[in-house]
Amino acid sequence: MSIGKRRSRILLGTVGLSALVLCVFFWNGRRRVPAEVEPLVEKAPSADTVTIRVMGDIISHWAVQKSAERYGYGSFFKYVEKDLSGADVAVGNMEFPLAGPPYTGYPSFSGSDDFVRYLRDVGFDILLTANNHMLDKGSEGLRRTLDVLENMGIAYTGIAADAKADTLKNPLYIHVKGITLALVNGTYGTNCGSDDNWPKVLHLNRKALAPVLRRAREKADFVLVFPHWGEEYQLRHDDKQEEMARWLVEQGADAVIGGHPHVVQDVQEIDGVPVIYSLGNALSNQNDLPARLEAAVTLKLVISAGEKPQLLSPAFTYLWCTKPGMVEDSYAVVPVTLPADHWRVPKDYEAMRGTYTRQKEGGFLPGVGVK
Repeated sequence: MSIGKRRSRILLGTVGLSALVLCVFFWNGRRRVPAEVEPLVEKAPSADTVTIRVMGDIISHWAVQKSAERYGYGSFFKYVEKDLSGADVAVGNMEFPLAGPPYTGYPSFSGSDDFVRYLRDVGFDILLTANNHMLDKGSEGLRRTLDVLENMGIAYTGIAADAKADTLKNPLYIHVKGITLALVNGTYGTNCGSDDNWPKVLHLNRKALAPVLRRAREKADFVLVFPHWGEEYQLRHDDKQEEMARWLVEQGADAVIGGHPHVVQDVQEIDGVPVIYSLGNALSNQNDLPARLEAAVTLKLVISAGEKPQLLSPAFTYLWCTKPGMVEDSYAVVPVTLPADHWRVPKDYEAMRGTYTRQKEGGFLPGVGVK
């Protein structure tokens, strides 16, 4: 698959926010390159950059679906659309199957086809689909999910219809600006079991992942792994996550970006590889304040002819999921820098600032905070 983005849209069919940036250095394989070489690389005639923007869990709760039926989807990612469309590759985690009506929310999801059509149109290029809810409606629901994504021309990874498709989707290869990216997405498990061997969801275990990572390492210039893992609502990663992260790095992962805990977790560097344990939610109806604070991460790869892409330090943008009537008529993901006068409900602005400040001062948020 080739990507040139909306300047030349992703072949399969598929915020102006201020980036909150960590101190900048290159990640060159397992070796850091001092920051002072950055101008030399960027000025080299053959150098180019690839921007990858990743958001967290997109959850089709019942209240989200009902609000969309009344107001449409347009406000959901309105405030981050420019950053999504401006990236070379934009990735989000679709944490629901497309099993068709009647649409249902937690604990057994079935989201609307219109929701993923909106995600495609607003700028998401790739949807991650290996998560614990993907088999909520059984194998038939998963088959329909695959059919819808294929018919809409939406790129995805983490699930597959059969053995042949498995080699094409796991990993998913992306060709952009002369380099090949491999995206690998697996989940710790699913809430419901499968009725058949196929279609299947890729599981986050060494036996299942080893051949996928081997193919990724052999064919790609840069390998991104997206594990669905960890304990929900825990602000720090656990030992099991770290153990798996270390194995993923040993297997050739160049960056690891996780999901599932529904809150932002910490970041760790393992042998020169960034491990972002959880970005939290991207859009949901969850009420806990830490679950409404979320992160988007931007990875920038500097590419030069004949060399392995060099990864700049990840940059984090912090966001907040507003409920209907707080900023827009419906749900809206907004940057934490959005001024108070945009809020219809001032108490929610105060809740956002208080949550962000507490988690920042508690050392729970990776990257540099805003004032």
